[in-house]
Amino acid sequence: MRKVWLLMVGAFTLGLDAYVMAGLLPVVAKDLGTTVSLAGQMVTVFTLAYAVSAPLVAGLLSGVRPRVLIVAALAVFTLGNGLTALAPGLAVLLVARAVAGVGAGVYSALATAAAASLAGEERRGRALALVMGGMSSGTVLGVPLGVLLADHTSWRATMWLVTGLGAVALVGLAVGLPEVPAGPAVPVRARLGALADRQVLPVVSVSFLGAVASLGLYTYLAPVLASSGGVGESEVTPYLWAWGIGGVLGSVIAGPLVDRTGRVVALVTGIVSTLVVAIGVLPVLGAAAFPALVVWGAAGWAFQVPQQHRLLALRAERGTVALALNNSALYLGSAVGSGVAGLALAAGLAPRALPWAAAAVAGAGLVLHLVTVRPRRTPGGLPETAAAGTPRA
Repeated sequence: MRKVWLLMVGAFTLGLDAYVMAGLLPVVAKDLGTTVSLAGQMVTVFTLAYAVSAPLVAGLLSGVRPRVLIVAALAVFTLGNGLTALAPGLAVLLVARAVAGVGAGVYSALATAAAASLAGEERRGRALALVMGGMSSGTVLGVPLGVLLADHTSWRATMWLVTGLGAVALVGLAVGLPEVPAGPAVPVRARLGALADRQVLPVVSVSFLGAVASLGLYTYLAPVLASSGGVGESEVTPYLWAWGIGGVLGSVIAGPLVDRTGRVVALVTGIVSTLVVAIGVLPVLGAAAFPALVVWGAAGWAFQVPQQHRLLALRAERGTVALALNNSALYLGSAVGSGVAGLALAAGLAPRALPWAAAAVAGAGLVLHLVTVRPRRTPGGLPETAAAGTPRA
């Protein structure tokens, strides 16, 4: 498992970069002379590039050793963040975020598959949780620090911090990451064709809807809190901490639960149900939303561990492909969620209404999950639920 920790360091930097912008939107918008909704498209561009890069780039370069691709992807990610820190205007900033997103998408998909491979089947859940925990730790530790640094210096200093951390992770992986077993070569057409697989499509679709609700809403947490509870821009940091702490807890707990129980579908049902409630009560709680934010963060981050485990349980030639598609769905959902929310705000929708819309989307994901699984029994005779045609993970 020590080898997996190296991959977690890179995931930590990805988590920081992907979510620190949620706390910096007002500052970036002011510095560049634009609106918060337009500045929020930084997140949309990053996550969209993240979503499409994982299956396409990995497919085109399937003959390259995984270790080389992992290191190269982190190098592209770090370069994109350096360009972000230097961006003179919104147009260059969006391009820089796209470059960082491409590197992040390829790294995330390959690092997750590599962690599962290096850990072995018996500890697969823990390995996946470590990588997800790295991303959530980047949020809980790095995002508030990045916002605090921006408050006292500038948002560009925060991006230089992300760039520096990326460089440190890059050196560590280049020196210490062992060779990773390569999966079977799968062409791009076959990778995209996995979306038509009745085993893969329902799982990936639920991941997409969960990301639209959770990650899309998080992008606009600052204006949502200001609208619901009168929380000022300078007071948002503790709320970011609450969400991030929940994320770390959810990531840490989900892995052992998956390995111990094997009831991955039941876990998804409970987690998504919790997510719907936690997001939906935010406008009612206002400034007292700390408990809901902890639960929201925990459910949002824990959700992907059993989802990834289900997909890796598919036959070998499709498991890694399905995992890459799931990562793409996760960040495509974030891009769609943040993009649609930004357009809604620009059209005049009150920010406090966003959580209710997000809860409705998460509810749709829960319904889809429930109607695309069927009951079956575990070896001990206890009822379990599995996707139609999917082996018990």
